[in-house]
Amino acid sequence: MFAPAPPDLVEVTPGSVTLHDRRTSARWRVDVTAHLLGRTPVTQAQYHAVLGASPSAATGDDLPVETVSWLDAVRFCNALSIREHLEPAYTIDDEVTSAVGSTGYRLPTEAEWEHACRAGTTGPRYGELDEIAWYAGNSGERPHRVATRAPNAWGLHDMLGNVWEWCFERYDPDVYGDYRVLRGGGWSDPEWSVRAGVRRRSHPTFAIEDVGFRLARSLP
Repeated sequence: MFAPAPPDLVEVTPGSVTLHDRRTSARWRVDVTAHLLGRTPVTQAQYHAVLGASPSAATGDDLPVETVSWLDAVRFCNALSIREHLEPAYTIDDEVTSAVGSTGYRLPTEAEWEHACRAGTTGPRYGELDEIAWYAGNSGERPHRVATRAPNAWGLHDMLGNVWEWCFERYDPDVYGDYRVLRGGGWSDPEWSVRAGVRRRSHPTFAIEDVGFRLARSLP
């Protein structure tokens, strides 16, 4: 595998977003500050360059890394931060905690993810599904190279489809404990599941071939 350039990050403007949980019908509004977000999900080449291996079921430098757990993603963020002489965003002991004020690499919050995905739109998607996403209807039952579908208005590719993306927060700790949020839908998902507002959850050690992640960084 080749050694890729540092991650291509897009500056996301501040705003607010209303999150919705279909299971409980709860809605809550969250303010989002300006931050940086990866133009694409982390690729296998990027993952291999930092950690020396790729766990993915499919193989290809420009394919999104998948079969990564939430804990794998957090460890990658810290390792990449250390490689680029940035303060790691996480302390990893018995539990993972965020380092306040760190500008190292991290996972996006759920609100950051949805705000960036929508890119100022209010509908279920930021474009026509077949033009913007790899999903069950067009993927051929496999992941595809990143950035081969149209981006949203802020230049972000694959926010919907290709792989689900881990977010930092717990989904609903009172009910599901340490289960973490997944967003975006993947290459094996039907049309109804590949929408900006769809939330999914899984255990932080869970890894499967349609789950990856995207990098974020806080601005100073």
